[in-house]
Amino acid sequence: MKKTPNQKWNEEISVYKKKCQRILDTSSSIRYVGLINKYGRTLTGIIRPGTSILLKPESARNEFFLVSTMFNMRNKIDDTIGRMDYATFKHDKVTLLVFQSKDGIYYVSLNRNTTVDGIAKTLAKIKKVI
Repeated sequence: MKKTPNQKWNEEISVYKKKCQRILDTSSSIRYVGLINKYGRTLTGIIRPGTSILLKPESARNEFFLVSTMFNMRNKIDDTIGRMDYATFKHDKVTLLVFQSKDGIYYVSLNRNTTVDGIAKTLAKIKKVI
């Protein structure tokens, strides 16, 4: 029996959700893992249970749009300086790790007290999953 486009989409999202869960499981310092498309739309995301949400829905949409736009614009200079592997954004309340893959853009939020060494270890573990 042939699968409908909706069934194929739901299976694809299920695969992405499992990958996000594997990323979340790599470190207890991870607060949130999400996958966004090139337009900044959330395909799937997982918040660690018990974690307080910092961004309101509209702010999150704006943040994801900004990140996706940055990656899309940077793709235009890949031939010149090479493909961007990841980006790190250090804020007062969280540290963000952003990765681009064939699936889309993985957006990972870490606790603010994560050390530089902890960030590096988490980064290496995430790259193995992606």
